[in-house]
Amino acid sequence: MEKNMGTIDRVIRASIAVLIAILYFTGKISGTVAVILGIVAVAFLLTSFIGWCPIYKPFGISTCKRPRS
Repeated sequence: MEKNMGTIDRVIRASIAVLIAILYFTGKISGTVAVILGIVAVAFLLTSFIGWCPIYKPFGISTCKRPRS
């Protein structure tokens, strides 16, 4: 599995996941919205840790820096 996420992309995803967690634990979101955003947060954390996004693959997207030749 080749990485297709750059550092900035990974940091943004992890930050969004942390923000969602903060909103949940402070009671700003609840119910169905909290469940959906919780699933999104977990997906963002997983993809940011492994550096690979399955949605990027079919579209040929990569935010990794390419080595200079």
